[in-house]
Amino acid sequence: MSAEASVGSHAADSAQSAASQPACHNTDEHRNQGLLGSKYVKLNVGGSLHYTTVQTLSKEDSLLRSICNGGTDATIDSEGWVVLDRCGRHFGLVLNFLRDGSVPLPEDHRELDEVLKEAQYYRVQGLVQHCLIVTHIDSCFLSLQPVVKLQNNRGNNKYSYTSNSDDNLLKNIELFDKLVLRFNGRVLFVKDVLGDEICCWSFYGEGRKIAEVCCTSIVYATEKKQTKVEFPEARIFEETLNILIYENGRGSGPGSLHLLDSRGSGSSLGAGQSEEEGAVGGDRRVRRIHVRRHIMHDERGHGQQTVYKD
Repeated sequence: MSAEASVGSHAADSAQSAASQPACHNTDEHRNQGLLGSKYVKLNVGGSLHYTTVQTLSKEDSLLRSICNGGTDATIDSEGWVVLDRCGRHFGLVLNFLRDGSVPLPEDHRELDEVLKEAQYYRVQGLVQHCLIVTHIDSCFLSLQPVVKLQNNRGNNKYSYTSNSDDNLLKNIELFDKLVLRFNGRVLFVKDVLGDEICCWSFYGEGRKIAEVCCTSIVYATEKKQTKVEFPEARIFEETLNILIYENGRGSGPGSLHLLDSRGSGSSLGAGQSEEEGAVGGDRRVRRIHVRRHIMHDERGHGQQTVYKD
């Protein structure tokens, strides 16, 4: 009788265990369905807590989107936090990139490499490409190769564009392609579509920024603001020629720096352009050229007075 009782008890325990396993599976399914049907998501990344939306996490075809749609199993604690076993130091940067489409990257090479590793783990390809571009530019800095960078982000506009801004934006892009063909092998050309600027040229030599030409301005029209894009072709071409002084390290001497910074009568600014200098280190400065930075303009009729305000 004791043997039969033991067998019966064992069978009862097995039945109870079998019944409990589907119950746990159903709980997991319930939690996954809760994540799919919810609007907000709580993330615990290595102890770093983040609160965001499913829409933000689903902007790119990444691991985070796969977690949201149930394609990848997620660990969810009793309080509803999605637990990710990663260091949370740079997760906020990954999250901001998904929110805005662009994000400032750290200047330290080690931190930049850490961000790249996190972007690769989460499979956020836009951030991966952004990190690789910056890394490639830095490697060219180490080889003292001149760099021309065009930031072109038409979507980063709070206002409408003026009538000729689209044409000027295309002209800047076409000029970039022409310069690539003309100075191929001598200058590294980088087109960045993830930056904060709508249309801005940057020129680098000896691992530092030499000059910057900003082609956008705000037009205060009647009852609205508009973004105006200029096409300062001569100025862009001039700055491209200037950084050739730094080709193959030829601009490392003080004489070449003086030649680059000194401006003769033939290189004066055009109408509506202004120049600023910002200290970088020691006596080295970055020339920042803005084309008609602040404009008071009324386009209600031809021949009406236009006032430019500096």
